[in-house]
Amino acid sequence: MGLLEELRDTLINKSGDVELGKRFRALFDLKHIGSEWESNPEDAKRAVQYIAESFKDDSELLKHEVAYVLGQTKNMDSAPMLRDVLKDEEGQQCMVRHEAAEALGALGDVDSMALLKHYYEHDPLLEIRQTCELAIERINWETSEKSKQEKLQASAFSSIDPAPPLSLEKDYDLDKLTKILNDQDEPLFIRYRAMFRLRDIATDEACLALATGFDDPSALFKHEIAYVFGQLSNPVTVPALVEVLKRQDEAPMVRHEAAEALGSIATDDVLPVLKDFATDSDEVVRDSAIVALDMYEYENSVEV
Repeated sequence: MGLLEELRDTLINKSGDVELGKRFRALFDLKHIGSEWESNPEDAKRAVQYIAESFKDDSELLKHEVAYVLGQTKNMDSAPMLRDVLKDEEGQQCMVRHEAAEALGALGDVDSMALLKHYYEHDPLLEIRQTCELAIERINWETSEKSKQEKLQASAFSSIDPAPPLSLEKDYDLDKLTKILNDQDEPLFIRYRAMFRLRDIATDEACLALATGFDDPSALFKHEIAYVFGQLSNPVTVPALVEVLKRQDEAPMVRHEAAEALGSIATDDVLPVLKDFATDSDEVVRDSAIVALDMYEYENSVEV
């Protein structure tokens, strides 16, 4: 059996006894291979096919991560699989379908525009409509002349985000960026651009400005703030993330992202919080805390 098949069997839990954290690590290994579509197209195609097999799984957390990973590979072989997930209104959870729509935007898949517009206009779930709105705007921006001319700050992060940061042509101070971030009258895509501009500034003050977004009415918006905090891994964000994680009336997609962000920060004060939420009543939150703890322990064991 080859490496790809071994990784697939771990990811899909073929033996039935593979821990969730180990399955996530197999997913990230397959992501790396799936991203090599220019230099190793045959293995890359198999890798994304094997990744997509996990869309049959019961774990909402794993499936949402699978969709995210497929978008990050920039491998267009992923697009048909992601479209199928977005269309599966009965069989896939909101969080998984949202991530599939976002991944189509990350791929810059022009062929998905009609589908994204359909769900932007007709889906009953606000999170799906907003995600499709962002994906449409991202594809429009990426294929525009404007995208070639804008001067963007070089980012320390390799992720393909739902929106690019606001251009450096305008000299935005933190107060202005915070105002745009929280302005309900601004288009969602522009507010996301302010979010990623603040992320790339990456100071303590920028992190605290981002934390004001946790008062937003949109679960999608708040979950993206938490994701950004995971990227930044700045301990100054811990109090805000813990507060969000403890909100029992908060959407699971927000609380789960807060748990994962705390796992990325992994300071001593974070670990007991994650241990507490590893028994949370919501499965996605519980699994996120478990995976965050596993990743923390794995990284520390590797370092030793």
